[in-house]
Amino acid sequence: MIAGFAFALAGVAAVAALIGIVLFARKSPPNDISLGATVLVALLLLVQVVWTIVAPLVGNPPVGDPLEFWMYLIVAFALPVGATVWALVDRTKWANLVLAVVNVAVAVMTLRMLSIWVG
Repeated sequence: MIAGFAFALAGVAAVAALIGIVLFARKSPPNDISLGATVLVALLLLVQVVWTIVAPLVGNPPVGDPLEFWMYLIVAFALPVGATVWALVDRTKWANLVLAVVNVAVAVMTLRMLSIWVG
C-alpha cells in the first residue's frame, strides 16, 4: 500500500512538472492549473506525513533510517509550499519553471523515501 501511494504521488508530481514545463514553454504566467497541481502534490505529501506517523503505530516501521526519511519528507513538503508562494508573488513565466523543477524534485524525493521505508 505504501509503495502504491508513493508511486501515485510521484506520478502526480511528474504530471505537475510537465504542466509547469508546458506553460513555461508557452510563456504563460502561473494559472490555476499549474498552481492547483502543485498544491495537490503538497496535499498528498501532507497525507504522507499522517501516514508516516500512523504506519509505525500499526506495525509497519521503516526499514531504513527514520531520521533520513523524515528529513526527506519535511523538505519535500516545504518545496511545493514555497514554490506556490513564489508563483503567487512572481506572476511571470519563470514561476512555472520553478513549479516544474520543484515537482521533479518531489517525485525523485518520494521514490527515495520509498526506498528508505522498504529497505
